[in-house]
Amino acid sequence: MIWIDWIIIAALPVVLLVAAAKTRRHARSVSGFLAANRCAGRYLITVAYGMAQVGVISLVWFWQQYYDVGFTSVFWGWMEGPAMIILALSGWVIYRYRQTRAMTMAQFFELRYSRNFRIFGGLVAFLSGILNYGIFPAVAARFFIVLLGLPDYWIIAGVEVSVFVSFMVMLLGTALFFVFMGGQIAVIVTDWIQGTFANWVFLAVMAYLLWLIPWTSIELAFEAAPPGKSITNPFDLGGEQQFDAWYWVIAVIVLFYGMLSWQGTSGYNASAITPHEAKMANILSGWRFRVLMLVTLVLPICIRAVQVDPNFAGVAEGIDAVTASQATAALQAEARAPAAAALMLPSGLLGLFAAALLGAFISTNDTYLHSWGSIFIQDVVLPFRKKQLSPRAHLWLLRLSILGVAIFAFIFSMVYTPTQYVAMFLALTGAIFIGGAGSAIIGGLYWKRGTTAGAWTAMISGMVISCSGIAAKQLPDTVVSGDGAMFSLVRWMRDGVTGQELTFWSIAISIGCYVVVSLATSRQPFNMDKLLHRGAYALDGNTHKSTQTAGWLERLGFDSEMTRRDRWVTAITLAWPAVFTIVFFAALIAHASGWDPGASFWASAWKWYTALALTIAVMVVTWFTIGGVIDMRSMFRKLAAFHANAQDDGRVIDHHNADE
Repeated sequence: MIWIDWIIIAALPVVLLVAAAKTRRHARSVSGFLAANRCAGRYLITVAYGMAQVGVISLVWFWQQYYDVGFTSVFWGWMEGPAMIILALSGWVIYRYRQTRAMTMAQFFELRYSRNFRIFGGLVAFLSGILNYGIFPAVAARFFIVLLGLPDYWIIAGVEVSVFVSFMVMLLGTALFFVFMGGQIAVIVTDWIQGTFANWVFLAVMAYLLWLIPWTSIELAFEAAPPGKSITNPFDLGGEQQFDAWYWVIAVIVLFYGMLSWQGTSGYNASAITPHEAKMANILSGWRFRVLMLVTLVLPICIRAVQVDPNFAGVAEGIDAVTASQATAALQAEARAPAAAALMLPSGLLGLFAAALLGAFISTNDTYLHSWGSIFIQDVVLPFRKKQLSPRAHLWLLRLSILGVAIFAFIFSMVYTPTQYVAMFLALTGAIFIGGAGSAIIGGLYWKRGTTAGAWTAMISGMVISCSGIAAKQLPDTVVSGDGAMFSLVRWMRDGVTGQELTFWSIAISIGCYVVVSLATSRQPFNMDKLLHRGAYALDGNTHKSTQTAGWLERLGFDSEMTRRDRWVTAITLAWPAVFTIVFFAALIAHASGWDPGASFWASAWKWYTALALTIAVMVVTWFTIGGVIDMRSMFRKLAAFHANAQDDGRVIDHHNADE
């Protein structure tokens, strides 16, 4: 790091501060603070929401994963193609949830089930969320300490100050400031700026790395992988225990079941102008992991290349020195990517990369702080109140709750010691809510026979299984060394399955509980038209133009709300998963028939795939940047003309939103 790098890093927060300041006057209502007054367009949501989901911790997650399995995870990820197409075209969950006009998922629970279930669901979501979020500041702080080459301590006025602690305070404080300034409006605006900036920086980083490290060096890394742990041949993963084929099978199930279950980005779920705009944003968001996040693959593959090519021996020694200084294997895996980036990227580009990752941290943290703090007030505290709060008092309660979440995350990050990969920790803690909530969400939106009793049993069963898994993962050998069925079960939960597999079991049991109990307790069908504002209950801009399907395009999901441009955008976007779904199943069939093309084939195939994905990424980033600028201008025009309804504050009265 030299002076130009530090200037670049310092400049980004200044730009974000100016942008956040412009949102302040539009966030003086509860609906503005929580849901941006439902004024956000598709490109604005797509880029901002994508950046909120891809924070430093997510990047660390993917860098760990791709370092272990490389291109094989891309291949098995194509298994999700059909699911992604169906989800996108149908508007699965997203469309109907936006029709309810709920600003939090637990508000929907009260609309569909009961107030008590809203409080319980909100509390479980909150506890699951802050536990999951608790490691975010620590992971980010360790990442930046390694990336920026910072010491363990600073000497300030003769006092030794921990860099780790001070960095967490600074990062959390910055994210808090943006949330306090303009709520969800500031979150969307600043996240879009950071997302657009990061997309262009990641393109530059990938281009440089692929220029610096020739493909012949990358092929050496391919050849060095041991049998059963190939990073190119997807059918040679017999020795991989973390990210094997079953990991991706379960990922497809979670895609359907967990749609909108994760509440860390709940503000985005309610911010779209219309349900159709929410559906289009979800369609476009598919580009994020198809091409926009290619950097999560390129960097770890390049790291493996420098570790085996003698021409990069100095870089490899530097990476090894940093990782060897970490206390645990999990911490070593976290430190690998930032250490490599610091050694491989030149001045200027290193500063841009660090600034992009700083933006990634801020975007995820302001979003999560906003979500968890809001959920606690909206769904755990306010349902107990008999009288409406004034907008001013309501907003201050939200800010205090958000501050409390930040304090918890700081303390948790100080005391928690990583014992497993980030991906597995997040899967386990997230499943506390997701394991049961998916049944209540899907059943509540699509099944008129779903009951409150079914939702209760689904939520409780999913929560119990997930909490048991978390507890088992932390137990030492001395505690689980006994005989008997109970000890065997605990050992299986600790050592026999991954966090991803435990998530699957919590999902399966939760679905069974919801269906069986709902069938046993259903007395009369729920009024779905009332819930979704259809027919006699329709509201302007909140329902589709026609409830009738006409023609094969309608049946495929190209509904009557889609303009000609929407249909072209959708077709182009879904062409990518459609093509690679065909490639995936063709390869499976060929492999089953005895096809084994050899290592050189896979090396060449992935070279062409990388070139194609990088080319498409340039086009998509340009497209989304232009669309986002247009959406940003449109949103501020809408906000300027918007008159907030004080009753639109998340309260539910007799299964109606209060402002209805």
